[in-house]
Amino acid sequence: MTASFDERVLQRIVRFAIALGLLGGVAALARFGPRIAGGFLCGASISILNFWTLERMTVALTSSGTARGSAGLFGLRYFMVGGAVYVIVKILEISLMSVLAGLFVSAAAVIVEILYELIFLK
Repeated sequence: MTASFDERVLQRIVRFAIALGLLGGVAALARFGPRIAGGFLCGASISILNFWTLERMTVALTSSGTARGSAGLFGLRYFMVGGAVYVIVKILEISLMSVLAGLFVSAAAVIVEILYELIFLK
């Protein structure tokens, strides 16, 4: 596996995550209404942002061997996600379940990428 293959895989995962987030948001809007769809989209956005920060931190660790500020960001990231979820649920009064469902978008995108590779990249 080459670096370009890894880059293409990461790009596909991000694209799948965005597509799943948008499709899930539209489905939630059609089925449950705008509040639930908004919560799902907020959770999906946090999930994609979290995946992106993990990707950047991994690239920084593997390319330079040092993690300037990455360790602090790694621990701080979970507090920031928790704070964002708290604000969304308590202040905006959006359902916690819809936000949590959105947080699984990146994991679903990884599963879709695995299926993509199994089917198309034999």
